[in-house]
Amino acid sequence: MSMVKEFKEFAMKGNVVDMAVGVVIGGAFGRIVSSFLNDVMMPPLGMLTGGVDFTDHRLTLKAAEGAGKAVTLNYGAFITAIVDFAIVAFAVFMLVKGMNALKREAPAAPPAPTEKQCPECLLNVPLRAKRCGHCSQPLPA
Repeated sequence: MSMVKEFKEFAMKGNVVDMAVGVVIGGAFGRIVSSFLNDVMMPPLGMLTGGVDFTDHRLTLKAAEGAGKAVTLNYGAFITAIVDFAIVAFAVFMLVKGMNALKREAPAAPPAPTEKQCPECLLNVPLRAKRCGHCSQPLPA
């Protein structure tokens, strides 16, 4: 089997295509969530926290010398990434929760019958009965 034919079979499997679609939609959703965070959520949060921005917080490990750059530990950017992740995780949780609420519940299966009808008197008798309790007629199995 040629490598091209083998690759074509692999690429056309259902789960590979589904995964590719998921990655593309996930990327687009990521941009939507980023815009929501940066343009809608963060301005009010910034006002509530007094304009605190952790991005510029860093610890200098080695000062810049000549043309070389300073070596810094950018803990502020890390804190910002953690906060962004928490907000994204909460937003995705709320989205999934909302989608689950919109799903229709499958109708419950009807309960199994516990009685059958006597063919002679047409009254209901238990399923395991061999004779009708009302007319004493033998019941079919």
